[in-house]
Amino acid sequence: MTDSNARVVLQAKGLNKTYREASQTICVLDGVDLSVTAGQMAAVVGASGSGKSTLLHCLGLLDQPDDGDVVVDGQATTGLSETRRSRIRNRSLGFVYQFHHLLAEFSALDNVAMPLIVRRTKLASARERARSLLEQVGLANRDQHYPGQLSGGERQRVALARALVTEPACVLADEPTGNLDQETAASMFALLQRINNEAGTAFVIVTHDNKLASMAHVQYAMDNGRLTC
Repeated sequence: MTDSNARVVLQAKGLNKTYREASQTICVLDGVDLSVTAGQMAAVVGASGSGKSTLLHCLGLLDQPDDGDVVVDGQATTGLSETRRSRIRNRSLGFVYQFHHLLAEFSALDNVAMPLIVRRTKLASARERARSLLEQVGLANRDQHYPGQLSGGERQRVALARALVTEPACVLADEPTGNLDQETAASMFALLQRINNEAGTAFVIVTHDNKLASMAHVQYAMDNGRLTC
């Protein structure tokens, strides 16, 4: 899974990001370089405010760095229009957050199918693919349940299925187990590992849990905007 000849699916090149707060300029990313290959699971740990989430937002094309470039599956993204960035995001990246961000008015099945529906895939095809993903995460019998009818762990598994439905090159996960109890968190991370092993999906996981991070192929530490391996 960490073959040096594997294709690079996500790369950060010299990312810099600053914010203005009152009269201060705060450096959040300071020359960050990162390379993730196909099938690799990378974990990023660090204290609150160290820049982990900002890095993930830049990698996911949800925010733009002041300098540097993010390359997604071979496509440089600096200077692209938001429309083009959104298209790359939809086709090449998946997202899992600490809070699942499921749509309350849609079933688990249609929540998972939503990225394909946005892509204008035929509804029947989108739902067929969504059903397959729900089966993979162990929720085939919950496809018609709404988020409010699911446990926290089940909601996160639905969110993971949604992230995988477009067959992304890489899934970005921001504290995916942070809102779960210890046992459920361990189960969720085991599921991430299984999908990584079986499907070869690359993951970048931000976590405060060093024990979980140690299970990834490579671990990075974020400190004052700098990333070290």
